[in-house]
Amino acid sequence: MAVTLITSFASSSSSRFHYRSFSSSSSPFSSSFVRFRLPPRLRLALAVTPLYCSSGARAMAHTLAHATLGLTQANSTDHPKISFAAKEMDVTEWKGDILAVGVTEKDMAKDANSMFENPILKKLDAHLGGLLADVSSEEDFSGKPGQSTVLRLPGLGSKRVGLIGLGKSASSPSAFQSLGEAVAAAAKASQASSVAVVLASSESVSNESKLSSASAIASGTVLGLFEDSRYKSESKKPCLNSVDIIGFGTGPELEKKLKYAEDVSYGVIFGRELVNSPANVLTPAVLAEEASKLASMYSDVMTANILNEEQCKELKMGSYLAVAAASANPPHFIHLVYKPSSGPVKTKLALVGKGLTFDSGGYNIKTGPGCLIELMKFDMGGSAAVLGAAKAIGQIKPPGVEVHFIVAACENMISGTGMRPGDVITASNGKTIEVNNTDAEGRLTLADALVYACNQGVDKVLLESFFFAFINKIEEANSTIFFVGFCINVQIVDLATLTGACIVALGSSMAGIYTPNDNLAKEVIAASERSGEKLWRMPLEESYWEMMKSGVADMVNTGGRAGGSITAALFLKQFVSEKVEWMHIDMAGPVWNEKKKAATGFGVATLVEWVQNNSSSS
Repeated sequence: MAVTLITSFASSSSSRFHYRSFSSSSSPFSSSFVRFRLPPRLRLALAVTPLYCSSGARAMAHTLAHATLGLTQANSTDHPKISFAAKEMDVTEWKGDILAVGVTEKDMAKDANSMFENPILKKLDAHLGGLLADVSSEEDFSGKPGQSTVLRLPGLGSKRVGLIGLGKSASSPSAFQSLGEAVAAAAKASQASSVAVVLASSESVSNESKLSSASAIASGTVLGLFEDSRYKSESKKPCLNSVDIIGFGTGPELEKKLKYAEDVSYGVIFGRELVNSPANVLTPAVLAEEASKLASMYSDVMTANILNEEQCKELKMGSYLAVAAASANPPHFIHLVYKPSSGPVKTKLALVGKGLTFDSGGYNIKTGPGCLIELMKFDMGGSAAVLGAAKAIGQIKPPGVEVHFIVAACENMISGTGMRPGDVITASNGKTIEVNNTDAEGRLTLADALVYACNQGVDKVLLESFFFAFINKIEEANSTIFFVGFCINVQIVDLATLTGACIVALGSSMAGIYTPNDNLAKEVIAASERSGEKLWRMPLEESYWEMMKSGVADMVNTGGRAGGSITAALFLKQFVSEKVEWMHIDMAGPVWNEKKKAATGFGVATLVEWVQNNSSSS
């Protein structure tokens, strides 16, 4: 029998995520209340529920117990909208709060009279009576990356002048995005409402790269301004509402690129918010509701189909449902479809993301230092990337491409109904799996999600998954994305926080990719380079599949610590059609920023760029 503590609770809702609570009178199962004779201060009322009740009744019972767990609601937040404009003008005539100048170490060179040699800095300093050169020397500002100083000096139209270090040079999208983030930090610190950004050596940026550089600055500014304060009792609202980007050209093409950067950035922010949300707020049902909201928001181009547990059973998703079996919160299988409102569709893509809203590890529970169980809310980072990309794509509306967004959302918990080590489960393609580690659950949910994606008639699949290995064992936090395009070959690419082994190899800022297909690797890596996200190709060693063989089933779900990232990728490959070209991206490292204690939104920008590149507008 299951004994549940009954406490008082109230229905709650939030602007971003909310629960539906149910009254006990509506419960379809029978339960009795028992009072134990205890001292007055220890007297409790307990509800005793038969263990072998129906799954629906079980879900209802736990909804009663957990619907308002912690009484937590997300505070209402309105993300500030920034107006970006590209301008060509004399920077000394710009009027506003902060004139931010990106400078390299070379730009800070001075002549024998301690005056700037760089023309822009020299001109600014002339209007400031030499104070800029003097103060930069006093502040020991040399233009190194990460350095910045904001000075309030009279003599210009701007109230303040900011110097932001770019290092030896600035040429990559990530460098310009960092410039934008530094500009946002300066604006927040000064409560500035208007900022202009200019490079001291704008001639160093080629005409071909000015569009992408300006776009990266805009993206960095939006993301740098974002602070997730939904779960804090107090927060400050930034004042920044306009940013002028000077010296990168003008015209409709650049304006369109700036708007694109803004749309992608808000998709990244949405992904960050999903990952940051605690598991007592973001359940599988709430994640599915967020997906449905996207379909409603972009109803002209997007539809949603949410499959419940019974519908997943009909599709024989035994691998996915085995993971979900122990949780009080029922699974929700999410399928969004983006289709342009007009024009022919030339390419079909599929995005599949791992959606473990919490991962306890199951019976192989996460224990000990470094297990990171308190952070397992981010085990749905793959689904966050998928839904963040869906939001951006719904806003951008790329022509000629149809995109499927797929998430098998559930929790990996512990109960008498859960899967056990040694169980044999059957995936929807008929393959059997011996579960030798319940904490390698992400790949089990992705197995059925991949089969489902391949059945959608798509041509390319981008799979995003997340797996983790910890101190004494391998923990899996798999988040998979599928993109499928309409061509002769079907392609699957998966991005995943799949293994700790990949973190050991590549650190926390880079994701590893596995694929037997060179062209697909080039295609996705190119998208990541344009978005400023880092990928590195790793070996997919087929001989390691020997470690995944079972004596009683077609395979086991883990192959041990050695080559753990590789064997995880090989496992996923078993559920992809042979007609599909496939890539796995292990993004265990970059999904979370430990310094900021917050999600990064990694994967969204690359996915959107990849979809855009497969559209008619590319």
